Formats: sequence, structure tokens, C-alpha cells
Amino acid sequence: MRVDVGRHALGVHAFVCRRPDENFEAVYRWLLEKNLRLYGVAFALDHHGDIYLDGRLPLSAVTPHELDRLLGSVLTYADESFNTILELGFATSIRKEWEWRNLRGESTKNLEAFRGWLER
Repeated sequence: MRVDVGRHALGVHAFVCRRPDENFEAVYRWLLEKNLRLYGVAFALDHHGDIYLDGRLPLSAVTPHELDRLLGSVLTYADESFNTILELGFATSIRKEWEWRNLRGESTKNLEAFRGWLER
């Protein structure tokens, strides 16, 4: 995460996830709909299609409480959104990895969050 203090505003810029492998429209639509419910930040894309959370506060509004709230928003929204972004934008890769690990008896522990839709 990067925090920039400019002449008039404080900005936050946090990487969330690389460009989806597939289903771009659904991922980007989901992010735009989610933006309607966020405090202080919004999902954005860079020129590669990588996903970020971006926000700005006027310097006059920066207090320890507001800075904590803004940084907490970044952490919360990135964490809450990550699995959905992966499910929508990387399902084929995740499914292949799941199948490969199961065939070889490898651990699937870090894929457990996706077990429900992987086993359907």
C-alpha cells in the first residue's frame, strides 16, 4: 500500500489482485457494484487491468481517527473481496490446481475456501 501526502489531499493506493484470467466483465461489474457500498475508497484498474483500491481525503479532514478508518477500509474491503474476485476471475486455474493436487494426494488446505464450488 502506498500513502501519498500532497499539497491538498492524502491519497491511498493499494494493490488487491492482478488482472483476472477470465470473465473480466463479471469481475469488473462486481467491483463497480461493490463501489456503491464502500467508505473512502473505490476499486480501480490500472492500464494492465490489475485491481487496486484507491482513495483520497482532503488534508483538512485527516485526523488519527479518519486515517485509521480509511486504512481499515482498505484492509477490510481487500480481504472481503479477494475470494470473490478469485472465484469470478480465476475459476479455471483454481479448478485445475484443485484437480492436480487431488490426483497427486497433495494438500488442498489453501484452497479450502473454494471447496464448495469446486466439488459441485
